[in-house]
Amino acid sequence: MVLHVYCTCSMKKLTITVEDEIYEGLYKRIGPRRISRFLESLARPHVIDEDLEAAYREMAADEIREAAAEEWSEGLLSDVADESR
Repeated sequence: MVLHVYCTCSMKKLTITVEDEIYEGLYKRIGPRRISRFLESLARPHVIDEDLEAAYREMAADEIREAAAEEWSEGLLSDVADESR
């Protein structure tokens, strides 16, 4: 089985200011290197349109569309491999 994951999103660095006790609580309860993901999961429902996410899930479930997308992307790879440098 071959699984292709396509992500059209990019990550942006965000600097926020919180009180020391908030940071210490996040560090203790959530853990280092997990704070960003935790805060993103809290913010997501307030800033992302759920209909858009549902549409992406529906598109990903469409096997014919996914097969066509895979064929197209694989074709791009062969095009690049054929280019002279």
